Amino acid sequence: MTTSPPEKQLLHLVFGGELASLETNRFRNLEALDIVGIFPDYATAYEAWKAKAQSTVDNAAMRYYIVHLHRLLDPDNDTAAD
Repeated sequence: MTTSPPEKQLLHLVFGGELASLETNRFRNLEALDIVGIFPDYATAYEAWKAKAQSTVDNAAMRYYIVHLHRLLDPDNDTAAD
């Protein structure tokens, strides 16, 4: 029986909140940030981001972001395949 090495995890965090101003990325209230979750790859993170962004389209000050956690966890081994 052969085993393949485990697939590399490219973790991504999706979060958002209401901005203090539309000209900055500064949040109005850090305690009210919406932590959507941590996802195993960019594709699933993007789907979660898109759903949250679309659900808050009526509030122009709401912004959601995707953070490439794998780049923070292993900056020397960055990959463009995310």
